[in-house]
Amino acid sequence: MENEFSYEKVYEIVRKIPFGKVTTYGLIAEQLGTRRTARMVGYAMNAAHNLSDVPAHRVVNRNGILTGKHHFASPTLMQELLENEGLVIKNDKILNFEKHLWKT
Repeated sequence: MENEFSYEKVYEIVRKIPFGKVTTYGLIAEQLGTRRTARMVGYAMNAAHNLSDVPAHRVVNRNGILTGKHHFASPTLMQELLENEGLVIKNDKILNFEKHLWKT
């Protein structure tokens, strides 16, 4: 089945997110064909943190909150990686979220 969900399809999308931009679990799910798979995208991202070619830090929840931060090597690593790309984070939330949101 062509629209079958796979972690690799999620990772293909995540690899396309430009430096300094973020996207959401729901937008990735939408690109895969259904927003109902947003939770599955989250599972895929939780499994991606050991993959050096998948910029997992660029995937956040629909409100710009760093909900995946606990799956990184340290609780602050996700924020540090985003700040290194020019984003400003306050209380685990991206400021000016819409400005940094990447929609395919």
